[in-house]
Amino acid sequence: MLILQRKPGESVMIGSDISISVISVEGGRVRLAISAPVEVPILRSELIAAAAVNQDSAREESDPAALLDLLSGPPPSSP
Repeated sequence: MLILQRKPGESVMIGSDISISVISVEGGRVRLAISAPVEVPILRSELIAAAAVNQDSAREESDPAALLDLLSGPPPSSP
């Protein structure tokens, strides 16, 4: 892992066609601008992690009857 220090207005190049610029630093937040070709996906790491969790959940097998019970909700209460 490469660790760099940059000030607002400075940038880093990745290869010849990806540029990451520091827009601002306020408190504990850093705003970045990323310029890359449209075929390069740019995703936040937490979205990738959430997608992986969703895929893992979708692969798990569940008893169809148990799923139907969950969907039907609790039985109605009697007065």
